[in-house]
Amino acid sequence: MHIPAIIDLEASGFGRGSYPIEVGVALEDGTIHAMLITPADGWDHWDESAEKIHGISRDYLQEHGKTVREVAIFLNDLCSGQILYSDAWSFDSSWLGRLFDEAEIVQRFRLDAITRLLDEDQLNRWSDVKDETGKHLGLDLHRAANDVKVLRETFKNVKA
Repeated sequence: MHIPAIIDLEASGFGRGSYPIEVGVALEDGTIHAMLITPADGWDHWDESAEKIHGISRDYLQEHGKTVREVAIFLNDLCSGQILYSDAWSFDSSWLGRLFDEAEIVQRFRLDAITRLLDEDQLNRWSDVKDETGKHLGLDLHRAANDVKVLRETFKNVKA
């Protein structure tokens, strides 16, 4: 079974003014990569309720994150020419766009919705299987590396 490359982003909040703070990628071979992103100058929006979900503080990002430019270059080097799939395409595409715009670098890979790879029955089962998979793996969710692991295993389980 072919398992696509999967991407997940965590953000400072939701909606207008939010920006990416962490990105995780699971490549087709199962290799997982994740990076924290230091907020760029002017990226001031911070939603305390989002921080409660992902558990990443702004101070932690300042200390451990990479610049938007470093992250954009890394993602292009890692994923150039590929299609990466997301279970939250509208959010993730917006946040990736903001990252690459800020870095002033052209994104060299495409993003698509993972739902495009599923038939109707698989779509109907996705959420329940994802919940079961997350519990089975025992990972803290809403951290990008863990979320792409769960999404990858969910895809395998839904397609099986």
